Amino acid sequence: MSTPGTYRWGTITLIILAVELLAWGVMLIVWWLLDTEVPAFRFDRPWMLWALLGAPIMVLLFLIDLAWRNRALKRFASGSTLARTVPGVSNWRIVLRFLLLRHGLGFVVIALAAPQYGMRVEEVKAEGIDLVVAVDVSNSMSCEDLKPSRMEAARRAMSQLIERLHGDRLGIVVFAGDAFVQLPITVDRSAAKLFLSTIGTNSVGTQGTAIGAAIELAQRSFDKESAASKAIIVITDGENHEDDALGAARAAALEGIVIHTIGMGTVQGGPLPIRRNGQVTGFRKDRDGSTVVSRLDDDMLRRIAAEGNGVFVRATDNSNGIIELVEQLKSLEKVEVGSYRFAAYEDQYQWPLGIGFVLLLFSMALGDQRNTRPRWTGINA
Repeated sequence: MSTPGTYRWGTITLIILAVELLAWGVMLIVWWLLDTEVPAFRFDRPWMLWALLGAPIMVLLFLIDLAWRNRALKRFASGSTLARTVPGVSNWRIVLRFLLLRHGLGFVVIALAAPQYGMRVEEVKAEGIDLVVAVDVSNSMSCEDLKPSRMEAARRAMSQLIERLHGDRLGIVVFAGDAFVQLPITVDRSAAKLFLSTIGTNSVGTQGTAIGAAIELAQRSFDKESAASKAIIVITDGENHEDDALGAARAAALEGIVIHTIGMGTVQGGPLPIRRNGQVTGFRKDRDGSTVVSRLDDDMLRRIAAEGNGVFVRATDNSNGIIELVEQLKSLEKVEVGSYRFAAYEDQYQWPLGIGFVLLLFSMALGDQRNTRPRWTGINA
């Protein structure tokens, strides 16, 4: 039981904690429903939602401050003296004011996370080039002389390339002992990201490294009627064992196709790990029982790039070479590659922002003390 004239700290604590638990429960349920049942909803800046974790800290600081106030009031006076001296203490007002402030800031954070719903469709003119990326998915790309592995470094390079393409059309070819079209040439960057996530060293069943077959397939993937400049980027460790890669590059160059190469790996090389459940259980061995060591053949990749009138870039742990190649691609002549319909999400931040501002305004307008003005009873003349 609290001292008259002080805040009912125990009751206020129970109310605040109950409301806080209810708020988090409702928020998690709403989040789950939106994530599973409303695919057209998303947050454009979801990392801003981490700021919501500041709410429990606000609650803790508020309760500590309230306990400190009670302690100060008790030192000032005691019993009925305190009740008469400090008559304006209002428990429900201070609780309501804090809840309005806390949840008002919560809605502002949600608005800053940029909620978006639905889509609008726009007509967009696209100018650029036609580009096909040929990615080596042979077992040698599992080598970890580039961290975390050559394959992962290649995926990161492609992801960075996709982000830097503006209006250009992109296709993806994967190859090992044979080559396959993973993604036909398109302007849809979302589709490119989706297909990129499926690329791995198990994408092609036939092992080997047929760079020539990849170049030839990439060459056939281009639209012969398109006037756009054409380029091929080959991402590989360069260990070509299957065909005439130099001849394929030379033939593509005769059709005006520029070929760039990115070397994945180091000249020192490394063993090829065997993994089970994410753990390395050993290394690949040849027929003689010796550990297989895969090394970057940068000489081969330089010669392929030279035959294709392009450049060779060696990837490292600090740079995957994409920035250098994007600058090379910018030098190619761009033409209008057609119009396409672009779908974008509609911003909905104004709703949580409006609710947040209303709650904050009410919080500022609401005082901590109850109205202690005496009632007017009239005065007899």
